[in-house]
Amino acid sequence: MYTFGPISAAIDVLATILAAMTELLTPFVGALAAGMAVITLTIAVRVLLLPLGVAQVRAEKQRARIAPRLAAIGRKHESDPERMVAEQRKVYEEAGIGPLAGCLPGIAQVPLMIALYGLFIGAAPGTEALLAHTFVGVELGASLAGGVFAPVFSVMLVVLAVVAWATRRYVILPTMRTTPEQPSMLGALSYLQFGTVVVAIFVPLAAGLYLCASTTWALGEKLILRRIVPD
Repeated sequence: MYTFGPISAAIDVLATILAAMTELLTPFVGALAAGMAVITLTIAVRVLLLPLGVAQVRAEKQRARIAPRLAAIGRKHESDPERMVAEQRKVYEEAGIGPLAGCLPGIAQVPLMIALYGLFIGAAPGTEALLAHTFVGVELGASLAGGVFAPVFSVMLVVLAVVAWATRRYVILPTMRTTPEQPSMLGALSYLQFGTVVVAIFVPLAAGLYLCASTTWALGEKLILRRIVPD
C-alpha cells in the first residue's frame, strides 16, 4: 500500500516537510523538536482537511433530519423490504442527499492520513532518519511492544483511552440515536475507537504521537463543528 505511487509520493513530500519543521523547531525546543514536528505536521494536515470535516458534519445533520421518516418507513414496510427501500430512496431524493451522506467526505480524507501514518511507522524508504530522533529521551522508532518502557508511553496510552471514551460518548453514541439501521451492530462498532490504544502499543512512538494528535483534533473538530455548522 505504501509503495503505491500517489501515496509514496505523498510520504516523500510529508517527510521533506517534517525534516524542515524539525530543523526549524530545534533552536526553540532542542531535543523535543522531532516529536513536536510530528504533532505540528499532524495538526497542519488536519487543518488542511477541515473543509471535508465541515462537509461531513453538514451531511450528518441532513441525515439526522430525515432519520425519523426513515425509521417510520422501516417499521411500516418491515415485511416488504423492496417497498421499504423504494420509499426510503424517495425520502433521500426529496432531501437531496444520498444514503452515504456523511461517509464520502470521511473517505476522501483516508489517502492523506494513510500517507501520514506510513511516514510515522517508517513504512517508506528514507524514514529511518526520522525514527532515529528522540522525544523526551525515547527514540521515535521505539515501541512499547519492543520492550522500551518509558513514562511517555503511559501518558500516550492514557490520552488515547480518554479521547476514545470521549469520542464514543459524545460523537458516536449521539449519531447512533439518529441512525435507525441495525443499532446493535452500531453499538458494538462504537467500541472500535479504543483500537487506537492497542495499536499504540505496537507502533513506533512517532506513530503514537500522531494518533494522539490526530484523534484529539478529530474529537475537538467534530464537537465544535456540530455546534457551529448550521442545520
